[in-house]
Amino acid sequence: MLKMTNRLRIKSELILTVVLLIPVLLVLFAYVLYPSFRTLAESFWADGRFTLENYERFFSTDSWANLEALWNSVYISLLSVILSALIGVPLAFIFNRYEFPGRGFFATAAMMPIVLPSLVGVMSFMFLYGESGLVTRLIQDLLDLKEPPFKLGGVSGILLVHAYTEYVYFYMTVSSAIRGMNPSLEEAAANLGANRWTVFRRITLPLLTPALVAASLLVFMTSMASFSAPFMLAGGFRVLSLQIYFSKINGDLNMAATQSVILSVISISFLLWMRWYQGRRDYRISEKGVSTHRREVRNPWIKWPLVGLGVLGVIVLLLPHVTLVILSFVPEGTWTYQTYPTQFSLENYMLLMQDPRIWEPVRNSLWMATIATAGNFLFGILTSYVLVKRKFKGKSLVDILVMLPWALPATVVAMNLIFAFNMPTPFTFGQVLVGTYWILPLAYFIRHIPLVVRSTNAALEQLDDSLEEAARNLGARWFTTFRRVILPMILPGILAGTLLAFVTAVGEFVSSVLLYTIDNRPISIEIMNQLRMFNLGQAAAYAVYQILLIAGVLYISNRFFGVKAQDSL
Repeated sequence: MLKMTNRLRIKSELILTVVLLIPVLLVLFAYVLYPSFRTLAESFWADGRFTLENYERFFSTDSWANLEALWNSVYISLLSVILSALIGVPLAFIFNRYEFPGRGFFATAAMMPIVLPSLVGVMSFMFLYGESGLVTRLIQDLLDLKEPPFKLGGVSGILLVHAYTEYVYFYMTVSSAIRGMNPSLEEAAANLGANRWTVFRRITLPLLTPALVAASLLVFMTSMASFSAPFMLAGGFRVLSLQIYFSKINGDLNMAATQSVILSVISISFLLWMRWYQGRRDYRISEKGVSTHRREVRNPWIKWPLVGLGVLGVIVLLLPHVTLVILSFVPEGTWTYQTYPTQFSLENYMLLMQDPRIWEPVRNSLWMATIATAGNFLFGILTSYVLVKRKFKGKSLVDILVMLPWALPATVVAMNLIFAFNMPTPFTFGQVLVGTYWILPLAYFIRHIPLVVRSTNAALEQLDDSLEEAARNLGARWFTTFRRVILPMILPGILAGTLLAFVTAVGEFVSSVLLYTIDNRPISIEIMNQLRMFNLGQAAAYAVYQILLIAGVLYISNRFFGVKAQDSL
C-alpha cells in the first residue's frame, strides 16, 4: 500500500512537472530559439540558395568596414570594462571600508547614473561637452579661446559615456561583495605578518572575483551591444551594432543577419570564457562571520580631501541630470544662435500635459512596458519555480535558453524578431507581427526574461523545500501551496527583477529604433526625433519625465518593498 502511494505521488509530481514545463518550453522555443535559428539561416542564404557568400563578404579584405567595426566593438568593450573597474572598484572600497563626513550621501549619489537611460545619458553629455555644449562654451569664454577646447565624439566620447553609465555595475556588485566579507580573514593574514598588498592579493581579491567577473560580464556585454553612444557620437567611427542597423535600413538583410550572428558569437564567447575563468577555483568561505565594518578616517589630511573629492564627484555625477532639468524649461525656438539659453518657461511641460500628440509617446512607453513586464512577471515566476524546485532532464539546457536573451545584444534580438515574424507563423496566430504595435512589447518581454528569472531564482534557492512539503502533506493542492506559502516569501525577489525590467523597458532605445512604427513610437524615439528637429527643450522635457519615472519606480520599490536595484544584478 505504501509503495503504491509513493508511486502515485511520484507520478503526480511528474505530471505536474510536465504541465508546468510545457508553457515554459513553448515560449522559449517560439520567441527565443526559433527567431535565433531564423537569423542564423538567413545568414547562410543569398539569391535563393544556401551559401557562405555573406560570411565571405564580411571577412573580405576588399572591404574593411565590417572587420573594422568588429575590432572596434571588441576593443571599446574591453576598454570600457577597464575604465569602469578603475572608477567603480575604488569607490566601492572607499564608501564601504571608511567612515567620513558625508559618506552616506556620496555613496547614494554614486548610484545616480542608473536612472539615466542610454539615449538620455548620451544626450546629456552632448549638451554638456559637445562642440556647442554648455561646459565647452563656458571654458571657451573663460579662457577667451577662438575654438572650442574639446569636442565630445569618436572613441573618447563613447568611452566617456560608457565609463559614466557603466561603472555603477562594478560599484554595486563589489559593494555587495565587500559587505558580505568576513573581516577576520584579512585581520588574521595581517596578524601573521602579511603587508596590505599581500592581504589584498591573496585574500581580498580572490573573495571579490565572482563580483568582478559578474560586473565585467555586464559591462562588456552592455558595451558590445551599445548603440546610443556610437549612434550619436561616432562621427564615422564604425561598431558592429551600428553596422547591423545600417545594413537593415539599406535593405541588405542577409548581411544584417550575418553581422548579428557574429556579434552574438563574440558576446556569448566572452560570457563562456568569463564563466570558465570564474569556475577554475572555489571562492566560497566555509564559515559565517561578522560583516565588514567601516574604519573612521581621523587624519584630517586624508579626511577632508576625501570630502572634497566627494563633493566634486557629486557635482560631476549630477551635472547631466541638472542640465537636462534646466534645458527642459527652454521654449522651442528660443535657443538657436545664442551661446547659452536666455528664456525659460513651463511651455514644454504644459505641452506634455495638454497636447495628445506630444503625450502619445509617453503613453506608448508606459503601456508597452506594462504589458511586457506583466508577461515577464508571470513567465519569470513559472520558469524560476520549474528550474529551482522541479527535477527533470535537460534543466541545464532550459537555463541556457532562459539566459540567451541576456547574452544577445538588443540589436540582435530585434533582428531575430524581424526575420522570424515578417511572415505569418503559428507562434503569431497566423499574423505578420513586424510593423504592428505588438512587436515592441514582445521585444521588451524577450530582452528582460533573464532579469526576472535570475532575481526569482535567488529567492527560491533560499526557500526550504520542507515548507512546500508540509503544506502539501496537510492536504493543500499545489496551486494553493504556491499562492499561500511560496509566492509571499519570494515576492521581494520577484519584484527586484520585475521593477528593473519595467524601468529598463521604459528607457529602451536600441530595439525600439529597429522595430517601432509611427503608432507605437516610445519616449526614446520621440527624444531622437526632437533632437533631429533641434527642439532641444522638448527633448530634455521628455528625458526628465523618463528619469523621474524610473527614479520614482526605484524609490517606491526600495521604500515600500525593500527592493534595491543591486538586488537584480
